[in-house]
Amino acid sequence: QVQLVESGGGLVQAGGSLRLSCQASGIIVSLNAINWYRQAPGKQRELVATITPGRTSYADSAKGRFTISRDNGKNTVYLQMNSLKPEDTAVYYCKITKWNTDYWGQGTQVTVSS
Repeated sequence: QVQLVESGGGLVQAGGSLRLSCQASGIIVSLNAINWYRQAPGKQRELVATITPGRTSYADSAKGRFTISRDNGKNTVYLQMNSLKPEDTAVYYCKITKWNTDYWGQGTQVTVSS
């Protein structure tokens, strides 16, 4: 059974930083593609960053400010977010697609005040 649990969200001032964590069970993060998405109120969920066994990729809005990484020993994927802006305010989710099924975490709220 695949489970993803996000943590690390909170309230931060513009220009600040947060590190989100996605603890996985039932899958091995180092062998799979893991995505971070976010959903702001009234908006569609959008892809923020992806890490695969061999590479990382970012949405334009995240490039240069966010870094996705993983700790294989902890089976955890991280999203380091720097230089946060009010428009980064959203619920952040991690996701994996395995066996033709999308598995999502419960989300963690990030609020950036101006």
